Amino acid sequence: MNDEKSVAGEVVSLRTLGDRMLDEARAAQSGRAGRTVIALPGLRTTLLALAAGRELAEHQAPGSATITCLSGEATLATGEREWRLREDDAVAIPEERHRLFAESDTLVLLTVRLD
Repeated sequence: MNDEKSVAGEVVSLRTLGDRMLDEARAAQSGRAGRTVIALPGLRTTLLALAAGRELAEHQAPGSATITCLSGEATLATGEREWRLREDDAVAIPEERHRLFAESDTLVLLTVRLD
């Protein structure tokens, strides 16, 4: 994933960047593309594009985090529970191992508090 970070006060067009990233994700062998769009002390916001049928494998969040679905449809899953996310849905990511599966071409915004 590429890290193009904005600086404080810079406006980022998530739609424009997201459209480009979805094209990148469809063309990438991994089926995904990501950009850190805001990086502040203790906080990181990342735009993530996943092609349909691809996933972020099970992993542990580095801190308190939320995920907002900007377009498409995805499933956030732990060993015990699943959340179906559609456009404009948001959820706090559980502090346990989880994965994200793209049901369709999906664009999400991930916000993580870094301790």
